[in-house]
Amino acid sequence: MGTRRFTQLDSVWPAGLGRRLGAMLYDGFLVTAIWIAVTVAHMVFFRYVLGQQPEEVGTTSGDIWSLRLMLVFFVTLFFVFSWTRGGMTLGMQAWRLRVQTVDGYSLSVKQCLIRCGVAWLSLLAFGLGYWWVLFDPERRSWPDIASNTQTVVLPKK
Repeated sequence: MGTRRFTQLDSVWPAGLGRRLGAMLYDGFLVTAIWIAVTVAHMVFFRYVLGQQPEEVGTTSGDIWSLRLMLVFFVTLFFVFSWTRGGMTLGMQAWRLRVQTVDGYSLSVKQCLIRCGVAWLSLLAFGLGYWWVLFDPERRSWPDIASNTQTVVLPKK
């Protein structure tokens, strides 16, 4: 998948914390829906394909870790697909945000994976990686800095 140059590069500006949190809230609902679907599919697989009894499903370390890995995998897939395709998730669209390279191109898969990994670390650090936007002169979060990308606000149409 090749990168593409975005338009409106002269009329965008760095996204502040409020818009980012708004988009994260919207995307949180999508992530929850993804997690519910993955969990149901996982339970159905273990119950009906592997033949576990209802009280056994989710009790072994194999059950637990395979579910955790699937949850992370499918959410990462959601973000990688959204960011490489158009630079935005559904929540970002609602808040007129786009993630792009510092030169105005769509992200590579590698940049998306770095953003996802650092986003998890940012959240585990009590959101410090996102609060960082308040102190960085270019309004960059830890995921922006680590992946050499920027989150920008698009002008109204």
